[in-house]
Amino acid sequence: MVRKTNRRKISCLYLSLVLGLLLNAGCQFQKSFVSKEKALPIYVSKVMVAGFRTALSRGDASNAIRDPISGGVFMAEPVPNEIAQKMSRVLYEKVSTEKGFDTVSPNQAKWGFSSVVRAENNLTVSTLEILQKVGSSFGADAVLAGHIYRWREREGTDFAASRPASVAFDLLLISVAEGRILWKGKFDKTQRSLSEDVLDLATFRESGGRWITAEKLGMLGLRDLLAEMPARRISDAPGEHFEREGR
Repeated sequence: MVRKTNRRKISCLYLSLVLGLLLNAGCQFQKSFVSKEKALPIYVSKVMVAGFRTALSRGDASNAIRDPISGGVFMAEPVPNEIAQKMSRVLYEKVSTEKGFDTVSPNQAKWGFSSVVRAENNLTVSTLEILQKVGSSFGADAVLAGHIYRWREREGTDFAASRPASVAFDLLLISVAEGRILWKGKFDKTQRSLSEDVLDLATFRESGGRWITAEKLGMLGLRDLLAEMPARRISDAPGEHFEREGR
């Protein structure tokens, strides 16, 4: 009888803990939609969305890669080019509709990139210089570009995965005139079960307790990064800093 009572107490405590964690996850889920964007140091009206490139292509060996612009080092795995293209399209749509900038599409940027490379006559030109030249040709104030370092698909089903999805990418907003980084963000996540990482409650709640695909994980990451990326303020004039509303 005593043992049954103890078991019931333990079960109740466990249930209370789980309910508490789920409630806390709900709070974190709401917070994830709160913009964390900071002010840009310069006025930006038009952005060329260069989009994503794969750090490594199919057939390459996994390796440490240094970002040619930020200088950051990332462990990278081969990623299909189609992934970068799809992520670039989604990035362009979201920036165009959510951030208020005049935008140049990834397709336009790709055409401009090829033109600049041909014009340079195969001379050694850095990635940053090319982005600046292409951005300038479109009259852009800044260029938005990034790399996808990992896109590891889930193995298994929604409720039984032998290997979880794992995604890593970054984004850089670069001044066309100065070549400096105005804003940068990074997403690097491998989904874990709640028992493995009790602190990652937001992902647990958004996945509904399921093992999500790499695409779903990547879209969640892109949403979170863009929530931090500064938006254009219509009231600003050239030379003024962006200011957070309500301040």
